[in-house]
Amino acid sequence: MKVTAVIPARYASTRFPGKPLAEILGKPMIEHVYRRTVAAQTVDRVIVATDDQRIFAAVQAFGGEVVMTRDDHPSGTDRLAEVAAAIETDLIVNVQGDEPLIAPQMIDEAVSPLLNDAALKMGTLCSCIETVADYLSSNVVKLVADRHNHALYFSRAPIPHPRDIPASELPARLAELDAKRHIGLYVYRRDFLLQYPHLPQTPLEMLESLEQLRAMENGIKIYVATTEFDCHGVDTPDDLLRVEALMRREMLR
Repeated sequence: MKVTAVIPARYASTRFPGKPLAEILGKPMIEHVYRRTVAAQTVDRVIVATDDQRIFAAVQAFGGEVVMTRDDHPSGTDRLAEVAAAIETDLIVNVQGDEPLIAPQMIDEAVSPLLNDAALKMGTLCSCIETVADYLSSNVVKLVADRHNHALYFSRAPIPHPRDIPASELPARLAELDAKRHIGLYVYRRDFLLQYPHLPQTPLEMLESLEQLRAMENGIKIYVATTEFDCHGVDTPDDLLRVEALMRREMLR
């Protein structure tokens, strides 16, 4: 089976315009993401998908593969589907362009279940939530899964809900919940990805503002692999400084 990773990269950003080109240790962030994705053992090809000529030129400059896409896509999934329609591949991996510290192993952990089970149409990743602040935060997407690692629900609310644990005891007993943080890395079968953007938005998707709920509300099972690696996304210039410090520390190991 052929696996293609696609990294959607937009220049426009409300909180951080030009984010993919922000420099980290002398290289644009998109280059760090690209090189770490190339290092994944399960990936055969890596493509940056952008609607901006500046990003296109930057990727070409470091020798990466890049394609121009339409600038009117409502979501990253739609941009992914445009790329998927033009190439021959079996699986498409959506790697976020603002994850310069993504571990290649995380990509392999998400891809492997779909390589091993032809019935799976979509997969993603999660990690353990370790702080009450993250558990309660609406900016941290949580999920619950069944015993076969298929997602039951994604939510910005704190799930599962600890009915019999008082709020005062939550910090000490958080581990009992086995709460999971969703990591926004997706793997799709190409034929399903091409259909996905044409599915109408669903009530829960709009309520939670979580696009993956559209798949679930249409009866699609999403396999959730668990990773022990951390995510360090960049949403603001302050995040960029934090990530650069982590990279420097990583280089000293």
